Formats: sequence, structure tokens, C-alpha cells
Amino acid sequence: MNRAEALAIVREYVKNVNLVRHMLAVEAAMAVYAGKFAEDEERWRVAGLLHDFDWEIHPTLEQHPQEGAKILRERGVDEEMIQTILSHADHTGVPREKKIRKALHACDDVTGFIVAVALVHPHKKLSEVTIQSLQKKWKTKEFAKGVRRAEVEKAAQKLGVDLWDHIETVFQAMQGIAADLGL
Repeated sequence: MNRAEALAIVREYVKNVNLVRHMLAVEAAMAVYAGKFAEDEERWRVAGLLHDFDWEIHPTLEQHPQEGAKILRERGVDEEMIQTILSHADHTGVPREKKIRKALHACDDVTGFIVAVALVHPHKKLSEVTIQSLQKKWKTKEFAKGVRRAEVEKAAQKLGVDLWDHIETVFQAMQGIAADLGL
């Protein structure tokens, strides 16, 4: 599956613009990590794009992403990609022994944190955000309570990267597509 085919699936199943933006943010971060690890950039992009494509139609842990995997199989997506997508959710039990799986898990939650920091700035732009402002908000546990900080830290560690190097990598990837993210 290539990026254009993955994006067509996203457009077909996802109507919520913020969910599309989340998947674009994860895609951008995955592309950067593919480059850092000398991996197949398009494959890593596809994983980032598709990981939450079924959230609107399967919004429970009992369904997402397991029911989405069935749709992807019907579309001819290879099983390794489907297993990668399943691995981003802890409750599926799919192991994250491969770099692509570790990266997908590591990039998922942190994008939401970065968006939350941008949204508290006056113009709601990523260009207003700094690493220092991210660090300050990270320490404020009341801010973006839904972001599982311990999970983000653990995921970065399992990916083999320093937490703040990871956050900066994802942040820079998101800055590169700020217009697509509406930020």
C-alpha cells in the first residue's frame, strides 16, 4: 500500500478534521524516524496515516483497531502493516519488537501534547511553541491530563531515544506540516 492509497482510506472513513490532522502529524513524525533509522519512509508514513483510520466507526477499545484491521485485510493491506497498526494499542497485545511498531507507539500520544501546547498560545500556531514551552507544560501535570506522560516516556525509551530528543523530533516534524495541521 502506498501513501495515496492510505490517504484515500483515511478520507473515506474519517470526517473529523482533528482526527485527520492527528494522523497527518503521526505520519510526519514517522517519516522523520524512518529517515533516522534508514527505513522505508513510505511504509512508515502509511503506518502513521492508517493507525487511527477506524476510530470514528469503532470508538471503543473492544473495536479499535481490531475491527479496522478487518477492513484493511479486505482492502488488501499486507498483514505485517496490519500487525503494526494493531501494535499501537496496548490492549491488542501485539508485540512491538520491530522499530516501526515502537516508533508508531512513541509518536502517537506525544502529537496530542504538542497540539495542546500550541492551542494555548495566542495565535494557536506551532511557530509560537518552543522546546522550553513544551518542557514547562510537560511538568505541569494538570495540563493536557489525557496525555499519558509515563507511557510517552516509556515508549521513547523502548524506541531507544532520549525523551526530549523524541519530543523535539516529533515537534519539528509537525512544524514542517503546520499548515496541514491548521497550526
